[in-house]
Amino acid sequence: MDPFILYSLAFGVVYICIYLIFFIPKQYKNLPPGSSGWPILGENMDMFYSSPEKFIHGRMKKYSSQVFKTSLVGEKIAVFCGTSGNKFLFSNENKLLTTWWPQSLTKPLMCPTQSQNTLRELALLNREFLREILKPENLKQFIPFMDSMARDHLNQEWLPFKEVKIYPLAKKYTFSLGCKLFLSIEDFRHVKKLSDPFVLVTSGIFSVPINLPGTPYNRAIKGGKMVREELLRVIRERKKNEENFNDLLSRLMSFSDENGEFMNDEEICNNIVGLLVASYDTTSAAITFVLKYLAELPIIFNEVHREQMEIAKSKGRGELLNWDDIQKMKYSWNVACEAIRLIPPAQGAFREAITDFTFGGFTIPKGWKTLWNVYSTHKNPKYFPEPEKFDPCRFEGSGPAPYSFVPFGGGPRMCPGKEYARLETLVFIHNVVSNFKLEKLVPHEKIIYQSSPVPVNGLPVRIQPHGN
Repeated sequence: MDPFILYSLAFGVVYICIYLIFFIPKQYKNLPPGSSGWPILGENMDMFYSSPEKFIHGRMKKYSSQVFKTSLVGEKIAVFCGTSGNKFLFSNENKLLTTWWPQSLTKPLMCPTQSQNTLRELALLNREFLREILKPENLKQFIPFMDSMARDHLNQEWLPFKEVKIYPLAKKYTFSLGCKLFLSIEDFRHVKKLSDPFVLVTSGIFSVPINLPGTPYNRAIKGGKMVREELLRVIRERKKNEENFNDLLSRLMSFSDENGEFMNDEEICNNIVGLLVASYDTTSAAITFVLKYLAELPIIFNEVHREQMEIAKSKGRGELLNWDDIQKMKYSWNVACEAIRLIPPAQGAFREAITDFTFGGFTIPKGWKTLWNVYSTHKNPKYFPEPEKFDPCRFEGSGPAPYSFVPFGGGPRMCPGKEYARLETLVFIHNVVSNFKLEKLVPHEKIIYQSSPVPVNGLPVRIQPHGN
């Protein structure tokens, strides 16, 4: 045989072997049951049009109560369910799984210079740095600011009116507070310059990443660009300013790692963006739905009002709330927990498998994304008898079973802003309940889902000052 032909055949065999080994996807047996939905779109539309809760429960019933597969945000997803699923994901962080965020979230929000690897490093920084500055002992100083801003907000946006819409006002308050505490920005026009594009971002960050004119993802890209440009401008101006500020931005600018290296402007921006998104979306949703139930349930409202008035009567004229006051709001926090059990502000979070592993007898391949969710446990009668009943007593004593109540996640990746959200929610409840009675104006208002649940009419209520 001609040597050239022989060498060609040998080369062809080697090439085919390499191709089969490295480029043909590995065939896995016993993948989780489920559906991938439509090409490209996956099951995004099914999930958000039917509501995440119905989507999760329907597929648990159809496929598996432990784990099922789907396709969301352009990725293959294994959805883990139940307390065992929550425990598994929370306990295997950095062992079997690592941080992962959808492109529909990272591309609009994060500075373009940040790669996915850098985002993972950033997540480690968040856990170490943000947990430190958001610890309860470090947040105590924020409580009087929260209270003062809540009072001003109610005087300007509530008191002059007989009827208000709670949801947009809660978003306005939480975002303004975030701008004040994180960036020392108070001017209304400057706050609005940041908040307006955030509306575009949060409505598209969990959509299919199709960047075509008119799509939610396209609007999120445009909004995110405006937010980043404004934040980078604020950061650069702060570096030129010799004035001392006691806010998160100053602490981020002065923070250095073990090698003595400081964060660059883009890294600082990414940290600020993450906190603003959380304070703008999830906390405002939590406040909204706590007030929804207080407006619906007079007996619950009266108990919260009694607790808050005892605190108010113990204060001097004009004296602001402090840490000790917050610790007395035990029943009010139980009410808040029950509200976010029934209508969770956040639906869950993603991880990425860094190796093949099994769960519930099913194989989860390396590279697959995973999702833990609140819906498989929050209304499970095994953990919450009469799950649709509003009962704050569930949170007395030791509270619900481990891994059953997970609005803030769990394990190493538990939301570092949990305590901040608790303080902000309780301070706002104190001010509203101490001043007003609430009456819902749309009895059966529909709730739709974007990145958080949204009342379609904005939760309009009639307000009546106490004593009138």
